[in-house]
Amino acid sequence: MPRLVLWNVDHTLVDVGRVTREAYAEAFQQVTGRPLVRLAPTVGRTESEIIFETLAFNDVVTTEDHLAQFMAALGEAFTARRKSIRKDGRVLPGAREALAAVARQRDVVQSVLTGSIEPNAVAKLTALGLDKHLDFKVGGYGSETYPKAALVELARSRTAEKYGAVIADAATVLIADSANDVRAAQIARARTIAVATGNATEAELRGAGADVVLPTLAETDRVVRAVESLTTP
Repeated sequence: MPRLVLWNVDHTLVDVGRVTREAYAEAFQQVTGRPLVRLAPTVGRTESEIIFETLAFNDVVTTEDHLAQFMAALGEAFTARRKSIRKDGRVLPGAREALAAVARQRDVVQSVLTGSIEPNAVAKLTALGLDKHLDFKVGGYGSETYPKAALVELARSRTAEKYGAVIADAATVLIADSANDVRAAQIARARTIAVATGNATEAELRGAGADVVLPTLAETDRVVRAVESLTTP
């Protein structure tokens, strides 16, 4: 039976914060005709949540068209910054090695579970050379405007359809850095490996209920052992 390992992107695998802020500013200007003054908090949230709150923070009266327009503009802004992602973004310690090591395990499918819209998640990871072991087609993305817990279920169903096998709840693990992600995985009955590479401390991640908490992904063997122990019956 396949095991599904879902990776959060920002602050778990990569840090492209500067490029993200620049892209949001450009998209906001394009959609509203005004400069961006305040960006909503982004940690552990979907792009649709961030966009709507950012518009509200900047006193923009939203319409039904705003979300689609903003997502399209954000995708264009990231595409135009591919060189900036390589220049100003960084792969977090151990991320590359962890992806490769998990890929060598038996019956594992790896994908992403992220609040980013799909083209931006793909742009970040391909620009920084982390796409080799990830099946982007079965992931869950913020462009789908679902709560993250529902995105876990969506990723399961996509994986089952593509690979022709049911993905058990207990055979799904989310690797992420925020308490919001831990709670989403719990709702979806998935296991969680939390890494303290974002804003949350190890204590906060344990308090949220993560099954395993690591300081970083730098100790590859610990990552692999955690995946094995959480997904093997």
